[in-house]
Amino acid sequence: MIDELTIRISGQAGQGMQTIGLVLGQVFKQSGYHLFANQDYMSRVRGGNNFFQLRVSNNPVFSLREKPDMIIALDKESVALHKPALNENGTLILDKKQFELTRDDAGFFNVPFYELAINSGGNDIFINTVACGVISGITQIDFMHLERVIKSAFQDKKEEVIFQNTLAAKAGYDFARSNFKNERFTLSPSVNSGNRLLLNGNDAIALGALKAGCKFYTAYPMSPSTTIMDTIAHYSKAFNVVVEQAEDEIAAINMAIGASFAGARSMTASSGGGFALMVEGLSLAGMTETPVVVACVGRPAPATGFPTRTEQADLDFLISAGHGEFARVVYAPGTIEEAFYLTQKAFNLAEKYQIPVLIMSDQHLADSYRDVAPFDLDKVKIQRFILPKEDSKNVNNYKRYQLTKFGVSPRAVPSWIDDVIYADSDEHNEEGHITEDAQMRINMVEKRFFKKMFNLSQEIESPSIYNLADADLILVGFGSTYGVIKEMCELSGPVKTGFVHFSQLWPFPALQTTQLLAGKKNIFTVENNAAGQLARLIWRESGIKVNGSILRFDGRPFNLDYLRGQVKEKAG
Repeated sequence: MIDELTIRISGQAGQGMQTIGLVLGQVFKQSGYHLFANQDYMSRVRGGNNFFQLRVSNNPVFSLREKPDMIIALDKESVALHKPALNENGTLILDKKQFELTRDDAGFFNVPFYELAINSGGNDIFINTVACGVISGITQIDFMHLERVIKSAFQDKKEEVIFQNTLAAKAGYDFARSNFKNERFTLSPSVNSGNRLLLNGNDAIALGALKAGCKFYTAYPMSPSTTIMDTIAHYSKAFNVVVEQAEDEIAAINMAIGASFAGARSMTASSGGGFALMVEGLSLAGMTETPVVVACVGRPAPATGFPTRTEQADLDFLISAGHGEFARVVYAPGTIEEAFYLTQKAFNLAEKYQIPVLIMSDQHLADSYRDVAPFDLDKVKIQRFILPKEDSKNVNNYKRYQLTKFGVSPRAVPSWIDDVIYADSDEHNEEGHITEDAQMRINMVEKRFFKKMFNLSQEIESPSIYNLADADLILVGFGSTYGVIKEMCELSGPVKTGFVHFSQLWPFPALQTTQLLAGKKNIFTVENNAAGQLARLIWRESGIKVNGSILRFDGRPFNLDYLRGQVKEKAG
């Protein structure tokens, strides 16, 4: 028996690798195992070669491994392409007859997928369900868990569809139990409860927005941000949210700003290319002091880049996006949990300080699934920093941009007060009328920028730290690299490794960074970009110069084995 297993499902786009992977993910979760899953896919509807990879364990896991123990090949190309990636003594599962392969290979496990699908379900479309049964059989998971997941997945279908899929899954399960005699992939009994959630980063951001009271969401679909909109739209009726697919990203941010001006908590999202179109609107939000939350889910660039792959190259861009100087917050959640909780805080701070708040994510976090405990719905208190409707009728001589000690003016909803509300994208006075007065300009810049940034600096998310006192080498990262860095530092080995991880990038926690890293040796940033943008930010804001950076910018995320090799090289 084993405590951990990595499974890869490979084939052409359109063959259903994600479907198999997610069904298996739910099966393993219900069986009480922990898992981390991610997909590697091309930007095309059909063809190419994609794969979905799951890491299943009796212990919590936060990252991928480089070599799978088991590969299911759904097309012939996958056999030659992925067999070299197998772990020693790994198994490649395939249909030799369908692929017209005659050679024997010690690493092959021949499964007549198409024959089993047709005989059990009456159609070869059931090969995916057969595959789920095969994996469940090899790992000796109780078939009851797979049956439950099938019923849940097809609950909106006819009973006949559920029955056919169950038969196909059982056919694959029985075939594996009867023909795969080696028990090297049998998972040791689980020691955990199956009462956990299986979510990805975009799910968590969407659910966090709903919990925060988002009432207007608008976006133009752009991979890998689109599923935030899909999830919010799915629950829009239950939570009374207006979801609008805009004609482009310029319209999207302007719609979000307009809805926010009218009093609705609003959000939009895109990737770097779409966010580039939003920056004029971002500056409009800064000048008009209109709260808005924007998620930028990164992918490789410039231009169209790799539309379905991952990168952390928009850090400098988000911190400085927009023309002129105005306050903003940039969060970079590193886990599913942080994505949920920081999104709620983003709405609170956007409204409290009347600023744009940016959530920096990437394809790896967006599309990676992990089992998590049910969220604490009371952890973040949802606060509305707006004049209540019942108090608004008593407001006289309202000044939308009133100069205050802390730089935040009372914010009223149009039509709730009797006074006219003036808002202007030009420089303006306290009432909102255009002005070119030099002293008023100074006062307004101090209000929008200095005072707000000072107050925001008192609400910075503290970096996560691990083993700094005893570390011979310190890894520093942000965003989606959290999981792989955490696991790297928990490994036993000749190099004692600690980490500092940032989930907030702006305002940058300069003082805390200095306190944590000053005097330390062998500091390396871990970044999915080519320029070492975090290293430069740390130097600029805290004066600490790291020893170097471990960079990856091929569109693929760090995995535990890759990072371990890089750390050994740096420590060597």
